[in-house]
Amino acid sequence: MTRPPTDFTAEAFGPAPPPGFPVSAGAMIWDSAGRLLILDPTYKKGWTIPGGVMEANGETPWQACRREVFEECALTVERARLAAIDTRPATANRLPQLRLLFDCGVLSDDTFAGIRVSGEEIHGHALLPPAEALPLLRPAVRRRVASALASPGRCVYLEDGRPVPGVGAPL
Repeated sequence: MTRPPTDFTAEAFGPAPPPGFPVSAGAMIWDSAGRLLILDPTYKKGWTIPGGVMEANGETPWQACRREVFEECALTVERARLAAIDTRPATANRLPQLRLLFDCGVLSDDTFAGIRVSGEEIHGHALLPPAEALPLLRPAVRRRVASALASPGRCVYLEDGRPVPGVGAPL
């Protein structure tokens, strides 16, 4: 029986490299009134949360989350809890995707006073209670955020934004 490789170098996989697919990281950011920060992007329909795709330069998901939050709205997040791991299936036009969702906690009102959205990527922003924010979010983001909110303090595993039976339940 052949043992699987213990490292992920090209040599370990031989002529076929390991699969590559986009990884993104999003941020749930809250104000002191318990409202969620959502953004209105210029490049797609529907609202979203701050975040974006991890760069292939060695950036980690947490680094990507922090960079994207700063680029999109000039906010600095210093801490977070991993709230969800979501896989999106491949389609005829899209590779499979890995989506990480960080709950970055509450930022101060003074911090929110300094928010500046990137005019190239973002039309505007809103701080809304979750019940008002969720219907505005794009479907995949809505499912991910709603699942995370339904499981406070836990990291949820999702496939296409939906919980997977038998995963996450006590063993």
